[in-house]
Amino acid sequence: MIKTILIIEDEEVLASFLKRKLLRRGYRSIVAADGKEGLEKIKEIRPDLILLDVAMPKMDGFEVMEAKDRIEEIKDIPIIIISNSGQPVEISRAQKLGAKDWIIKTNFDPEEVVGKVEKILPLN
Repeated sequence: MIKTILIIEDEEVLASFLKRKLLRRGYRSIVAADGKEGLEKIKEIRPDLILLDVAMPKMDGFEVMEAKDRIEEIKDIPIIIISNSGQPVEISRAQKLGAKDWIIKTNFDPEEVVGKVEKILPLN
């Protein structure tokens, strides 16, 4: 069964790059351009994993996580945060909201992203 990953990221180039990288690894990848659209897609498609940016228009990543946690059917979907910030206070907040891992965009390594995805959501 193909695993679905929802990428909620407002930087179009990064979102497109991640989508292509994950597709090549065998995952189904869908992109949402902002938090509000992302939350709607979480409800609609119920992905197996979410890659979530924190700083986005309309609804930030923390707001998405808080809203997701209030909906029983989607609250257990794992999340990996992808952010420009590595501030301990933000990482701590994301962990309290259930984030499984954190990737800092300035240290971005595509293989690291794929490795973290595969660790949480193995294909086999």
